[in-house]
Amino acid sequence: MTVIGISKPGGPEVLCLKPARCRRRAERILVKVAAAGVNRPDVAQRSGAYPPPPGASDLPGLEIAGEVVAVGPGATRHSSATR
Repeated sequence: MTVIGISKPGGPEVLCLKPARCRRRAERILVKVAAAGVNRPDVAQRSGAYPPPPGASDLPGLEIAGEVVAVGPGATRHSSATR
């Protein structure tokens, strides 16, 4: 998959497209993203002022919209109809 990463702390110029492996986990869902929003924590993360919490993704994009394409068996908040 292709993701938008942060190459180093800075302005919008530090955002970059990069390939990434899909890290599937039992308690998560996989979403094919159609749109992503940029909010204040994303901007703070890009500038180096807001590190992701332990265990969280280092990718920006807290707000997304898209299609759920896989549901892990431990993702109990989501319908099993999509599994």
